[in-house]
Amino acid sequence: MELDFDDALTLGLRGYVRRVTEELGLSGECSYVQAERPATAYLALEGRLPGFPDRDVALLWDEERGWSAAVETHSGEDVLVQAHFGPDVVPSPKAVARWVHGLMRGARPVDRTGTESPGDLARRLAPYTVAALVPAPRAAGA
Repeated sequence: MELDFDDALTLGLRGYVRRVTEELGLSGECSYVQAERPATAYLALEGRLPGFPDRDVALLWDEERGWSAAVETHSGEDVLVQAHFGPDVVPSPKAVARWVHGLMRGARPVDRTGTESPGDLARRLAPYTVAALVPAPRAAGA
């Protein structure tokens, strides 16, 4: 079976976000992937960022900037970006998890924004396609 670009992008992005979710030890129940261009993803994180004890934290991804950590506004209708992982838009899931855990422990966010081009996004996400096709492991007691 050969996938067209949109299918490959969708499956790759879903698999990639799933791997990041697993590395963070999350269930993935509070996540969203939009593969229509521009592709984006949203992961609700557990815990709080230092300095924002009363705000929910989210991990955002988009195909142009990669990962960002944000806190939700008090209304819950918007987010305030606090840090960018960049410049790599598809860093390894382990690297993303290390970065997030550091932010949650109060590590000073480094502005890593840069000029790296996302390149061939479908090709870069292709290794994660299988993760999107394999059923997620069931949690113990579920």
